[in-house]
Amino acid sequence: MQYVDSWRGVAAATGAADRAAAEDGVRLAYRSAGLAEPEEFVWADSPKAAVEAVEKLVDAGRSVRDEVRTRPWAQERRRMYDELGPAGWSALWSATGAQLWETTAALAERIRAGVVAALAQRPEDETAVRLVLLDAVLGQHDAAWLAAFDGRGDRLDGLAEVARHGGWWWPYERTVVLSERPEALHRDGAGRLDRGDGPALSYPDGFALYAWRGMPVPAEFLAELAALTPERIRNEENAELRRVMLEFYGYDHYLAESGAEPVHRDETGILWRIALQGDEDVVMVEVVNSTPEPDGTHRTYWPRVPPTTRTAKEGVAWTFGLQREAYAPLRQT
Repeated sequence: MQYVDSWRGVAAATGAADRAAAEDGVRLAYRSAGLAEPEEFVWADSPKAAVEAVEKLVDAGRSVRDEVRTRPWAQERRRMYDELGPAGWSALWSATGAQLWETTAALAERIRAGVVAALAQRPEDETAVRLVLLDAVLGQHDAAWLAAFDGRGDRLDGLAEVARHGGWWWPYERTVVLSERPEALHRDGAGRLDRGDGPALSYPDGFALYAWRGMPVPAEFLAELAALTPERIRNEENAELRRVMLEFYGYDHYLAESGAEPVHRDETGILWRIALQGDEDVVMVEVVNSTPEPDGTHRTYWPRVPPTTRTAKEGVAWTFGLQREAYAPLRQT
């Protein structure tokens, strides 16, 4: 479909919002919903700052998200479903919104989680932050649904204009709070947040998300990656962070620098052993996942196994809680 690529660009857009165009889109969305145009626009530099701005609003009126976004959206979907039929609607969605849904929805959820983590200093604060987030219209991150409706009527034109020119926004009767778009976005080939030397997603006010191949990581964790040593990797207790360290450092590099020795190989993988002074050996089995990643690659795993392990098959069996003799998979997964 001709609209998918343009909406893919909207979903990934970075840089300063066109505030005047976004505000015009909001006004159109209000008029289309039969509402009076908002009296005031408040801009914030990130979704986090927008939530803080919403919490400080006085006399803004009730949320009109249902009227502005939810109802017109549902009505247009029903209209298209009735017009195209179940098979036609399914084909339209598969060719448009489904192409953008997974990565865009995952990004929006990561932003929500980041806002909650930044603003909920105590567990009891989380509910209030999440309630404010429920009032948000996702702007550019509603691109998947907007792609499906593009060119098929003007009912959602206001929402589409805000999405093309700005970030998340919060509609209330008299006041609308709008967020800037990210200033930078870094993703891997599978669309996951990914950057090893800084924030994978950042906003003008410093609100940022850090990730390595889709996995959330602390900012300070990334800062130490450039100075990694085999010892630091071995001492990391968090298995997921240790995997990130190994991927960043390079498995070949790690094995060479740590004095590892391949001690056995068979059809299941390769068994490696690292001798440690004053401690038990570190033994890992190298296995390749036969199920491809979203980008088509096959990830190599290096699970640690007991130091008494003598064969690769024995090590793989141990990871499944089996004895070597009992491990005979019909197919690898």
